[in-house]
Amino acid sequence: MMAGERQQGENGWLDEADEQEQGLPSGEVYDWYQRGVQLLDEGDPATASQVLRRAAARVPHSRSVLEALARAQFDSEQYDEAVVSFQRLVEEDPDDDYAQFGWGLSAAKLGRFDLAVEHLAVAAAMRPDVNYYTLALRGARATARAHAHRPPQEQR
Repeated sequence: MMAGERQQGENGWLDEADEQEQGLPSGEVYDWYQRGVQLLDEGDPATASQVLRRAAARVPHSRSVLEALARAQFDSEQYDEAVVSFQRLVEEDPDDDYAQFGWGLSAAKLGRFDLAVEHLAVAAAMRPDVNYYTLALRGARATARAHAHRPPQEQR
């Protein structure tokens, strides 16, 4: 956003100073993306997800912004949101092994082991050379089997 430009917020128009007061970085969407990735790399995924969510709202078809957002959501334990973001990546490119992997891991964190196994298996099949894909798949399969053999009252 250029100095003096305004955007409509939930309660009216926001100018750049208002956005900065809300903790948003100044500049263009690319600046927001860069700041979000920096926050993610520095170990602050919750703040990164806020900044990256803002960038994704402006450029909803940017794969790099959406992937960074999905990573930030996963790392900040926003697993429901991470599932949605990784799913969007897969819908746009089913051959994205990392998005398949992220979708599977996020589903596993939510206890949705059948969905987790499905996407982890796709990722592992696409990239058998990536050991952590295979390890995650094995773990999800084992957990799914263990849950399948537990009595219903213990599966909560």
